Amino acid sequence: MSNTNTAVGNEPHEVLAKFKASLPATCPLYDPKEHGDDLLLRFLKARKFDLEKATLMFTNCLKWRVEFGVEDIVQKYVYPEYDRVMALYPRFYHKTDKFGRPVYFEVLGNISIKMFEGITTTERFVKYYVREYEKTARYRLPACGKKTGTLIDKSCTIIDLKNVPLMQFNSIRKFLGEVTGIAQNYYPETLGKMFIINAPLLFQGVWAVVKGMLDEATVAKISILGTNYSKELLDVVDAKNLPAEYGGTCNCTAGCRHADEGPWNDKMVEGYPIPFWEDINKRA
Repeated sequence: MSNTNTAVGNEPHEVLAKFKASLPATCPLYDPKEHGDDLLLRFLKARKFDLEKATLMFTNCLKWRVEFGVEDIVQKYVYPEYDRVMALYPRFYHKTDKFGRPVYFEVLGNISIKMFEGITTTERFVKYYVREYEKTARYRLPACGKKTGTLIDKSCTIIDLKNVPLMQFNSIRKFLGEVTGIAQNYYPETLGKMFIINAPLLFQGVWAVVKGMLDEATVAKISILGTNYSKELLDVVDAKNLPAEYGGTCNCTAGCRHADEGPWNDKMVEGYPIPFWEDINKRA
């Protein structure tokens, strides 16, 4: 049976035009001044250019942003436990890959739910997580795009599983599932490439579970690597941009995990850095 909602036989720009024309009637929160073509295309791509599914996804996203209070989180949210959480669960951006995309790291070796809950709560962390997504979408990615002169709307992600016991995955699966769901449902098509490194042999079983949280297109962007990962990383990230601990040559003065260095604050891009975004995690 044919589906008239899909992009089969149509050019993407034609489907985008139909999408934009339909949104004023189908999505009350749609604002053409705020929601540009690049954003709309991400939702279309995430739903394989099926207009009905893309409309539902986009509408749900805008509703969630209002109900979750995304703008209030960006403008007012205070997360004083930031430094302690980062010591337990390092998450950081560090320069760019060969395509101009920001490189994002997560290091899971020290995390335990018991210790995590002694510092913060999942609810509070998720708000911080959303704020970081907004910082990337509104600040890091535009700076990268301005530097390259092209649209940069995706990141390169490196997940480090070194020293993570497999038994740990069950305890953090619910937590990871929540933040993964937010990324996939409300920030679609922002993953350019993901490397999962230092993956133990038994990780394949865990990966089978994790894959169930992701769509096929996302899974295709993910490479599972053991301890010999440097060559694959250096194929995508220049050595000078990759921290030395991961096979590169970069040794930031304050430590690569704490530098958050890239086109958004290296003073090489006009209009950057922006104090509001640079100081957001220092908010008291």
